[in-house]
Amino acid sequence: MIKNISNLGDAALYCDFGTEVNKQINSEVIKYFNSIREKNIRGINNLTPSYNKLIISFDLKVTNFKEIKNEIEKLSESETQKIINKNLEIPVCCDASFSLDIERLEKKLNLNKDEILENFFNQEFFCYMTGFIAGMPFLGDLSEKMRAQRLETPRVKVPKGSVGMTEQFANIYTFESPGGWNIIGNTPLEVFQSSKEEEPNLVNPGDTVKFKQISLEEYKNYNE
Repeated sequence: MIKNISNLGDAALYCDFGTEVNKQINSEVIKYFNSIREKNIRGINNLTPSYNKLIISFDLKVTNFKEIKNEIEKLSESETQKIINKNLEIPVCCDASFSLDIERLEKKLNLNKDEILENFFNQEFFCYMTGFIAGMPFLGDLSEKMRAQRLETPRVKVPKGSVGMTEQFANIYTFESPGGWNIIGNTPLEVFQSSKEEEPNLVNPGDTVKFKQISLEEYKNYNE
């Protein structure tokens, strides 16, 4: 449930669901996100969910903080929409040309490459949010033994499709971008397609993901 609703500037409000990052709290964020979007509340022009917060932007010419706050508070638990999630399998190639940080991870985690990949590919991930770059999913929760800090010096360019890890999360770079995540492979899948206006993201908050390891040959032939 929402613990607090407060102003965020002149034309937005901030719904606080707590300080912890876990599936239970994030599921509440997603439920409210879905319900508010479905209810089509007058004046709301953007919704931004995160791990444990929901930012709601609105048009000051149409409504105000008090009106939006009242509408949100009217939503009872029964009115919040259940999460309709997808279970996705995403192929990843961990050829040496793609596993840019595997040696670093071996040292940081005190695990060998086979152990790292076995743990990674046996994990089921939960999508908490998307962001930073369009469609990039933040996928938790890596086990304690698989958690490593970001690179001390971020890369200027991380290749599109790179699959990375940092702290409790894994992610997929939907575009070439600067970044400091530990890269262990690359997927041939298009995780974000701007041409699909209604649903450009392959992975959305609430979805679950399992990665499947593929060979370099399978990677090269994947989209043929």
